[in-house]
Amino acid sequence: MRVWTIVAVAVALLTSGCAAQTVTAGRAPIAQRTLQVTTTTTMITDAVQRIGGARVEVTGLMGPGVDPHLFKASARDVRTFRNADVIFYGGLELEGKMGDLLADLGARQPTRAVTDGIPRAALLSHGGSPDPHIWFDVALWQDCARTIADELAGLDPAHADVYRANLAGYLADLEQLDGEVRGLIAAIPPEHRILVTSHDAFTYFGRRYGIEVAAIQGISTAAEATTADVERVAALLAERRVPAAFIETSVPRQTVDALLAATAQRGFTTRIGGELYTDSAGDPGTPEATYIGMVRANAEMIASALGAREQER
Repeated sequence: MRVWTIVAVAVALLTSGCAAQTVTAGRAPIAQRTLQVTTTTTMITDAVQRIGGARVEVTGLMGPGVDPHLFKASARDVRTFRNADVIFYGGLELEGKMGDLLADLGARQPTRAVTDGIPRAALLSHGGSPDPHIWFDVALWQDCARTIADELAGLDPAHADVYRANLAGYLADLEQLDGEVRGLIAAIPPEHRILVTSHDAFTYFGRRYGIEVAAIQGISTAAEATTADVERVAALLAERRVPAAFIETSVPRQTVDALLAATAQRGFTTRIGGELYTDSAGDPGTPEATYIGMVRANAEMIASALGAREQER
């Protein structure tokens, strides 16, 4: 079955490549129309929309709750990629199952990892694999925003000033968000400043905002959690008396339920602190559908569940 899937996607790539050349050839110059942009994750989709504004028409392949680590491109997705003026994706192996496809597309048309502009020294790795969850450090997301703006301005130099102005507004909003998150986490009592989640998506967040991070799974949800993983984190919860652990919107909650049961067996009760947005943003039409909204909602939930509100009172 896997062989036939690979063959089908390969055929779609070849045939859609021919179609894309025809469509591109029939389009007006970019300066006279909107840029056709295809993105992978919801966070990237939102950033491109903020920076591109009315100059872009964005098609995001992954919706709310979709796990980019496990996402597989369909033949239709391949055609959508090929019809784009530019493709933006996360990189750092975030779109694990699409790595070869994105590399092939990059040889044919503008295809940019938004993480390209992040200084390599600022990146983290686990077990030799890069940690792609850079969006939980708002300062690193600002680097991604600059990369997006540079790419759009390069493709559409006639409207470079538009992209630069939109970028400036977005960076200002991100600067404010960074300060908000820092204040919320700093209000948590130091002994409760431990963030426990399903998979290891918050290491950048922990480094930036001063909170210890413990996860059951590794940086990719493709690796299954073991009993030893659950017991390791349960021992931490019980020993440190952490009041809450968190489930995630894009990861099944079974491992966290097992964690709570294992912690209870050690004589301490930990509750679910809420559901965090990790690898995707919230539902369309909600504040959490935007990058800024999802990060703010996460920080508020973490602060509330771990005791910041109680401390303030």
